[in-house]
Parts: sequence; C-alpha cells; structure tokens
Amino acid sequence: MRSKTFTVTGVLGTVAALALVTGCSTTPAKLDVSTLFSNWNAALATGDADKVADLYAPDAVLLPTVSDKVRTNRADIVDYFKHFLENKPSGTIENEVVNVLDEDTAVNTGVYRFALATDGKTQEVRARYTFVYELRDGKWLIVNHHSSAMPGKA
Repeated sequence: MRSKTFTVTGVLGTVAALALVTGCSTTPAKLDVSTLFSNWNAALATGDADKVADLYAPDAVLLPTVSDKVRTNRADIVDYFKHFLENKPSGTIENEVVNVLDEDTAVNTGVYRFALATDGKTQEVRARYTFVYELRDGKWLIVNHHSSAMPGKA
C-alpha cells in the first residue's frame, strides 16, 4: 500500500512540475494575481480616472475608502476616482493574502497604505482592502473592490 501512495504522489508531483515548466496550468499563480495591484496602482499614477475604471468590469461594485456611496457602474466609478486622484494617491501593500479560487476567479485581500497629497501636505492613510478579480475575455478585471480605513485601536 505504501508504494502505491508514493507512486501516486510521485505522478502528481511530476504532473504539477510539468505544468509549471510548460505553462500548461490554466490556474493563475498567486504572484500573477498579486501583480494586478501593481497595474491598478500604476493606473492611479496616471491621474486618469478612465484608465483606472478600465480595470473594473462593467458590473463591478466599488465600496471606496473615502466615500459612503456604493459605486455599481462605470460612471460612478469614474466619478469616485476623479475626486480621489486629485490627492495624487500612491498605494503600497503592507500585508496581502491571495486566494486563487479557480482559473477565472481570484481574491487579493489585506492592508494597504496610501500617501495622499492634501493641501500641499502628504498624509498617509491605512486601509483594509479586498479585490475580487475575474478573467473575462482574456483580461483580469476587478468585479468587487472594498476598501475601508483602518479603525482606531481598540
């Protein structure tokens, strides 16, 4: 019985190794999902709300950090980012957990910090975040983004 276990394990390990080497796996790597934040942050750096909104699915839901309005369509998402980008935000992830749910769905959640320029002064805001990504027509899009400022210490 023990040799069968090793054989099955050996075969599975070999298949997994081949998938990694040949790129045959259809499931995205956690590192690939993690880089989607970099793309989003780079879109913020352009100062163009439309470029940021391009990263969201047409039916995406945005629960933004500095607004109490739930954004459920492109126009609302663009509107939010027009105002948010006035502060020249630059984000840095402090802590992240990436979960690949299947070949078309992944979640990145954690804590990020934003440097914001307000009235000529730089201010830092820490927030919890969740990005839910879905692969649509060959492109990873944000389908749900929740961001909330960190609460005071309890």
